[in-house]
Amino acid sequence: MDVALTILGIIVLIVIAVPLVQRAVPSFGGRVSKERRKQFETLPHYKGGRFHYPVPTKMNTSIKDMFPVAWEFIKGSPSRKAPSLLPMVELTREDFKRPSDPRVIWFGHSAALLQMSGLTILFDPMFGIAPSPVPFIGGKRFGGKLPMKLEDLPQIDYVILSHDHYDHLDYSSVRALKGKVGHFFVPLGVSVHLIRWGVEPERITEMDWWEERDLNGLKLACTPSRHFSGRGTGDRDSTLWCSWVLHGHSARVYFCGDSGYGPHFKEIGERYGPFDLTMMECGQYDERWAAIHMLPEQTVQAHKDVKGDVLIPIHWGGFTLALHDWNDPPERAAKEAERRGVRMATPLIGESVTIGGSTIPKSKWWRLT
Repeated sequence: MDVALTILGIIVLIVIAVPLVQRAVPSFGGRVSKERRKQFETLPHYKGGRFHYPVPTKMNTSIKDMFPVAWEFIKGSPSRKAPSLLPMVELTREDFKRPSDPRVIWFGHSAALLQMSGLTILFDPMFGIAPSPVPFIGGKRFGGKLPMKLEDLPQIDYVILSHDHYDHLDYSSVRALKGKVGHFFVPLGVSVHLIRWGVEPERITEMDWWEERDLNGLKLACTPSRHFSGRGTGDRDSTLWCSWVLHGHSARVYFCGDSGYGPHFKEIGERYGPFDLTMMECGQYDERWAAIHMLPEQTVQAHKDVKGDVLIPIHWGGFTLALHDWNDPPERAAKEAERRGVRMATPLIGESVTIGGSTIPKSKWWRLT
């Protein structure tokens, strides 16, 4: 009886402590208010206090399914960890001066800089050392460094966020960059995190799926993805997740965010394609959670569905968040792209990809590390 009471007491303490910790530690972000949740209830993809993808999206997350996964993570594997020094292009302040041609610079994982139509746009700027609310917990960034110093980044017209997971929305990065960002565009609900971190509400615009904005001649559209959201206990799917479309004078670009494969890709292609360049999720996958993270072969198919020309695989090259080898994503995607006749760019971290250029980076550099 004493043992049972002790265990019960520990459980009660944990139940009480976890919400208190989340409120005390700013990196957990904010919480969507009851009033805001009430407004979401009119949306077709919001039911029972949660956002939903139109097609049933399930993960095998039972104890039976996840225990082997947890055990594999605990055991570890050298093949899942990248070499200590990844090849990258070192960037200085001068390298970010706007070029004459539109371009994308990939920083590893899903962080990327787009310069076109006279604008500088930053996607999912996770520049922290670990995708975790507490940086000393969680897998560290491959190589432990970025290709540039954050202070050397140029003035950023727009930061565009796909969802609120730690490997896409990072507290330390937002705090470091917010002073040089003109405006933030986020899916519904995500502004609560930015506001808690000191970003003024007037510098944030929330958007729903299929909403559009005109940004000085650049069309921005918030489009669906098949994923989920949440940063702590009790907030699962309380904010929206999305992908993004940008139509400029000189190029059309699609940023996938995180997504399992689904019919939304073809619909995006019909509405907004073709695209000169796509940045497609390709990494952190597993058959057990394929509904929320594409396999590399599906990445190539999704690129074709949205009617893309050049494909840049992203969501790899930064962290170990799944059980596959660290370089499995580009290897499998390259093989499938070659089989399907898809132009796939494989830039080094920090390397520029010119949009609409006759040549693209094609080095299989992950084999040389």
